[in-house]
Amino acid sequence: MSRSVRIPGPDHPITVEPGGVRVVVKVGGHVVADSTRALALREADYPVAWYVPRADVDATVLSDSDTTTYCPYKGDATYVTVTTPEGSVQDAAWSYVEPYEAVAPIAGHLAFYPNRVEVVVGDA
Repeated sequence: MSRSVRIPGPDHPITVEPGGVRVVVKVGGHVVADSTRALALREADYPVAWYVPRADVDATVLSDSDTTTYCPYKGDATYVTVTTPEGSVQDAAWSYVEPYEAVAPIAGHLAFYPNRVEVVVGDA
């Protein structure tokens, strides 16, 4: 299966830049991530996706999921499940291990679904 690679442009803009804020991710009462180094990915008219460095995520609560998706602008995404004493959240976050050049800075980062976990964005 051949996959098209698309370059962000005026019809589908994507920017990646330092967020300059503190991003805290919680599942139940458990802090899963706490970072002042998150990247803000803005894509077309979608809400901002906060990409948190894996170093700022509690790796002990993560497990790889079998879920994968493909984005023609960013590449192949893999997913993780978050498990805390309160339970598991399947496919709570995604990452691009080898993102396309246009979004290369998001490598080594995780983005969490704000409708599956609590994502709090505040002052750095």
